Amino acid sequence: MTKKRLYLELENCIGCRSCLAACTQCGGHEERNRNYVYDVNPLVNRQTMPLMCLHCVNPACARSCPAQAIQIHETGAVLSALVEKCIGCQNCTIACPYGIPKFDTEQNLMYKCDLCIDRTKDGIPPMCASVCPSNTLQWLTDEEIENKKQQFNLDNGKWVTSMALEGETNVKVNLPGILQGVTKLF
Repeated sequence: MTKKRLYLELENCIGCRSCLAACTQCGGHEERNRNYVYDVNPLVNRQTMPLMCLHCVNPACARSCPAQAIQIHETGAVLSALVEKCIGCQNCTIACPYGIPKFDTEQNLMYKCDLCIDRTKDGIPPMCASVCPSNTLQWLTDEEIENKKQQFNLDNGKWVTSMALEGETNVKVNLPGILQGVTKLF
């Protein structure tokens, strides 16, 4: 089975929040949303972008957990804290450079996107990518991601495939439209 990754084209986001609704339907999420849609500059325009765990290769959340409650699946997905191990210290929420893990005070437990591990471990797209109408969230092979890079004719200096704060991530992000000066019409 060919490995696939979640791939984000941020400038495609139309703010429909379908990804949020789909996230609540993923198995094991207890109807809790684990992703977010950010209004970039709400007083100026309608630009939105999805915010979700980037599943860092060397995640700060897992490194900061004294109880080793945050496990990394063999697929590279960084999972939510294990109920039986999480001690509620919230180190993970502080350590994440993207502000992704959230803490549920009632359950005394950290939760975050687990890349719909019940689906993605079998090659099925995560819920968010399966419903995104604007192709902001896509489930692609590395070859398909490379083809997109060539399609946009961007050199390596202008192609963003993972954020720089934490290092390499398993979720790939690109900004070709923004980098090429393409302006959205809404």
